[in-house]
Amino acid sequence: MKAHPLSRAETPLNDSIERWLTIAVQSDASDLHLIGGFPPTMRLNGMLKDISELPLDADWLHQVLDTFCPFHFQQRLKDEKSLDFAFAHPVDGLSMRFRVNLFYSSGRMGGCFRVIPAAIPDFEWAGFPNLLATRLASGRDGMVILTGPTGSGKSTTLAMLVNLINKSGGCRIISIEEPLEFEFPRVPNSVVSQREVGIDVPSFAEGLRNGLRQDPDVILVGEIRDLETAQIALSAAETGHLVFTTLHSRDAKGAITRYTDLFPNEAQRDIRSQLALCLRAIVAQRLLPDIQPGNKCHLALEVMWNTFPIASAIRNGKFESIDNYLMTGREDGMLSFDETVRQLFDSSKISRQVAERNVRDPAYLNR
Repeated sequence: MKAHPLSRAETPLNDSIERWLTIAVQSDASDLHLIGGFPPTMRLNGMLKDISELPLDADWLHQVLDTFCPFHFQQRLKDEKSLDFAFAHPVDGLSMRFRVNLFYSSGRMGGCFRVIPAAIPDFEWAGFPNLLATRLASGRDGMVILTGPTGSGKSTTLAMLVNLINKSGGCRIISIEEPLEFEFPRVPNSVVSQREVGIDVPSFAEGLRNGLRQDPDVILVGEIRDLETAQIALSAAETGHLVFTTLHSRDAKGAITRYTDLFPNEAQRDIRSQLALCLRAIVAQRLLPDIQPGNKCHLALEVMWNTFPIASAIRNGKFESIDNYLMTGREDGMLSFDETVRQLFDSSKISRQVAERNVRDPAYLNR
């Protein structure tokens, strides 16, 4: 896979970091953690596993990561004490991409390296229903929100959905991401522009505003973080564009309140009306550990479609009624976390302890 030319690390990898990344890739780990005073540690199927027993020297690690940071990001790292970027590096002859977060802890630098699959995964691998994916990707306009905690696979799901549209052809797609993770393949009759915050555009809001002048059909906004981005994304969804984005929240209902809370109180009524008009769906997801420690995690989903009752609840701020609509709206395609968690529990894929932590009422598991 070809790396984004400005997302690539500008200095060679330290031999030790290169070796640890290779181990992480070969082990199918999701992340590599490098923190002074701790051994290099990878996350494998949701569990942490030390790569070696020797703790990392904090001063050595600080120097290595400081040298590794791309030149054009160094001042930003010094000012903000945290930095996200992506780079490509060959592992076993295959060009792999990694998303990096550099940060300061106790005055010394640490890093988390997220392993990005060499190609955009398919829905079967991710455990994401094909029929749901097809329905989400078939819209002509409106907003689709992916939500869930950090590490729940939101970016991967977004990439799979947008790539499904890309492969169908006939679409102008613009993405604004920080950093760029997956790269969309070039296919006939589709045009994709991937823009990275901090390199190609100064912010999500500015990238989104400029993107509207570039004849888009589909817009991917990596994350809604501020009022300006939220407002422009809503306007784009209202004016004939299909917008995909992510928010950090626990569930679908939480995503609605999180979105509206980005705005001042006096504006929230109008924003709820806009959201009720242009929202298509919210998909919340969690990754739950397998009943056998170390096995691949399982995807649990909550799916909320913007039916008439849901739109009315959003418009009137009656968010507490949304849970009932999720439980009773199966014919409309609704799906609650309680239902998917119980399915995973009944099929012996997750433990009772994990299931009870992820349903509203543990008694539901016995019904």
